[in-house]
Amino acid sequence: MALELASTEVGQGEPLAVLHGLFGSGRNWATLAKRLGEDRRVLTLDLRNHGSSPWAEDMSYADMAEDVAATLASHGIEAADIIGHSMGGRTAMVLALTRPHLVRKLVVVDIPPAASSRGHLSYVRAMRELDLEQVTRRKEADDLLAEAVPDYATRMFLLQNLVPDEKGGLRWRINLAAIESAMDALIDFPRFGSDARFEGPTLFVTGAKSDYVRAEHRPEMERLFPNSGIVEIADAGHWVHAEQPEAFLEAVGTFLDER
Repeated sequence: MALELASTEVGQGEPLAVLHGLFGSGRNWATLAKRLGEDRRVLTLDLRNHGSSPWAEDMSYADMAEDVAATLASHGIEAADIIGHSMGGRTAMVLALTRPHLVRKLVVVDIPPAASSRGHLSYVRAMRELDLEQVTRRKEADDLLAEAVPDYATRMFLLQNLVPDEKGGLRWRINLAAIESAMDALIDFPRFGSDARFEGPTLFVTGAKSDYVRAEHRPEMERLFPNSGIVEIADAGHWVHAEQPEAFLEAVGTFLDER
């Protein structure tokens, strides 16, 4: 069953929906949404099991695309431009391929319509193994996660999901159990037949330092999205929009403004 997702809305004009990546939330896009909202109606969504959105045991890309469709409808939006990063990019692609009438223009950020060579199961397990009964502050959780997640920036990103509970302790606001169960599906991409394609304008934005989108992915990108182009952002990794926001906004803004 489709869920209505939590969202934050800024700006007025033609609608644009933004879909975050794994372990993220719509608020990761708050600054960029404000810029994009200078001449658009921008909705940043929390995908299921993330942020303030409802939890569910199932977490396929088909499920998440249906959630986005239902949420757009609840906001009175018949069609929107869609930006999706990583897991959100896969969700956006599935939405465009299964409900093309809902998507005017599609921006896919650093993810191909193909399986990833890596997963984040170790992160999920490390977060689940954290004894929150013994943790009163994020700094304590940071120290405990350091061995399993040695990169400080990654830990800070994960720990944004550690929030106060009603008893004065801490809880995870993401559904770690559902994410762990769905991890094999989340790092894959659904198979689409030879007649599947989204004919609308599509832009793939990649980071020059990222290896998520590779040359061998191009044929499938062109098959499924025949009206597509690729922009590579210099000095950016997988978090293109966070690492090089001005270059990202210039590329995406130009694409969305094209008539």
